[in-house]
Amino acid sequence: MKLQGKTAFITGSTSGIGLGIATALAKEGCAVALNARKSTNETTELAAKLAKETGVKVIYVPADMSLPAEIHAAVHECEKQLGKVDIIVNNAGIQHVEPIHTFPNEMWDMVIATNLNSAFHTTKAALPGMKERKWGRIINIASAHGLVASPFKSAYVAAKHGMVGLTKCTALEVAEEGITCNAICPGYVWTPLVEKQIPDQMKAHNMSKEDVIKKVMLYNQPTKKFATTEEMGGLAVFLSSDLAASITGTAIPVDGGWVAH
Repeated sequence: MKLQGKTAFITGSTSGIGLGIATALAKEGCAVALNARKSTNETTELAAKLAKETGVKVIYVPADMSLPAEIHAAVHECEKQLGKVDIIVNNAGIQHVEPIHTFPNEMWDMVIATNLNSAFHTTKAALPGMKERKWGRIINIASAHGLVASPFKSAYVAAKHGMVGLTKCTALEVAEEGITCNAICPGYVWTPLVEKQIPDQMKAHNMSKEDVIKKVMLYNQPTKKFATTEEMGGLAVFLSSDLAASITGTAIPVDGGWVAH
């Protein structure tokens, strides 16, 4: 198994892309820490189920990714329970779709805190251990919206552009220490987060559900297909492997050709 003996902390990983990546890493022998805001019976059962399916240690660490103190505490808890944190996947994210002139101030702050600030704090907390061991992988889940923009998503686009910049800065700072940092930039991946966007997009564009999917969401994806969480997991496994040791500071689109326009 490619990642046997490694450990990973994946933020926002009880569903969607995060869970897809956690599952892929676990299947390759990596012990993983799942994360969401609160502990529930469902999160405990999810960790136990993944551990049983893959034969690796799986823990669950609750933390609100908009709060720096909780983020740092979560990373330290992972180190305590798993012994170390070799890989961090900054995946936690939220979305709000609304024109700038009516965009709620508090929602702007929450999107930036959850989607961008959390990546900084998770990286800051995990780097000392990685630097000491001279090995680490930081994977930031950005977006095609980290490379191009769309209307009505000002906070999300700003946060994802910021994450691509943070990725580059991090990669340069640790380039000689056996640590890589890369951003994955998905287009539309079929996840609960994307599904929840549909009503807001219907309202913003005054369209039916079918038209929103075809004419808004997949309009810029030449393949006209949603990407899958399994595809995101496969790329994360590769970036975490020794075969990707020379890949750092990149923003890799997985977007069906979106940014090729």
